[in-house]
Amino acid sequence: MSKIDELARKTGEWLRGGGPLSEVVISTRIRLARNLAGFPFLSRCTEQQRNDVQKLLKEQIERLDLGQELFYVDIDQADELDRLVLMERQLISRQHAEGEGSRGVGISVSETIALMVNEEDHLRIQVLRSGLGLPETWDEIDRIDDMLGASLEYAYHQRYGYLTACPTNVGTGIRVSVMLHLPALKFTGQLDQVFQAARDMRLAVRGLYGEGTEAVGDFYQLSNQTTLGKSEGQIISEFEQILPKVIDYEKQARQALLRDKLTSLDDKIWRAYGMLQYARSVSSEETLFLLSHLRMGVNLGRIDQLSLKTVNELMLSTQPGHLQKLRGERLAGEQRDAIRAEYIRQRLHGPSEN
Repeated sequence: MSKIDELARKTGEWLRGGGPLSEVVISTRIRLARNLAGFPFLSRCTEQQRNDVQKLLKEQIERLDLGQELFYVDIDQADELDRLVLMERQLISRQHAEGEGSRGVGISVSETIALMVNEEDHLRIQVLRSGLGLPETWDEIDRIDDMLGASLEYAYHQRYGYLTACPTNVGTGIRVSVMLHLPALKFTGQLDQVFQAARDMRLAVRGLYGEGTEAVGDFYQLSNQTTLGKSEGQIISEFEQILPKVIDYEKQARQALLRDKLTSLDDKIWRAYGMLQYARSVSSEETLFLLSHLRMGVNLGRIDQLSLKTVNELMLSTQPGHLQKLRGERLAGEQRDAIRAEYIRQRLHGPSEN
């Protein structure tokens, strides 16, 4: 069994369901963009230069001693299904999965670390944590960056900082992102005003899989838009100012639903549960939409037949790549929707979890 096959059979770090404030904050992620001095940006690299960059970075990644096992995946040679699974697990970006040419990723077995080679920049360092954990995530990624920087020469300008392919990353090269589950704000119609406040602070709001993706199932990513002229500490501090407010707004909205709209809330939760228990065909998008309601129901104590662990597992295992991996075969769209519904019914009609 390959490493990716093994990954597909367990819940990823970003859906582990633990960590501070995990009922609202699904995960914390920090990425650092780095390029190697002496090589052009990827858009100007020859095929040979791309190969040389990957060879050099792969060697450095495999030498890292991070206290846990790392394995390396050659994305250009990987099966399309394997690339999809890695994207669904937030270990590579959509751009990395769908790109062309020499590229790869180093992954820790805990899935807390991913080192993307030849994505948009020569190197993208990622650290991921379940729940809210900005200081710990920053400490870890800063340590990895220092370890790699000790043996690599990064493209760096004394005035502008780290040089990156995208101008918005120039400076620190840092991208801080938190994934939030905000079903109550959506239900009560307050989401737009909360997100406008975030945009006023120059934070971007994106979907489940980052840039260029739509929000599905009331899951949203909040991330910084620019890095030039600010230190890493300032960028993280901005998050630490606005995040408690967003989290508090969601908690207040949940309490308002319990107090003022309990029947409507229970109807939404139990309709979702009933549809998932008996549906004969369901898309991955509709599944996330329904599981979002179940997740809120579990967190609010409105449904005790189901554990948060099961909900989180279903969120990942019903995604197209994972579903096909678990079945061990390629599935067409309609066939996939039917098998997804069957898989969910089996999980939800199993023995009681309590």
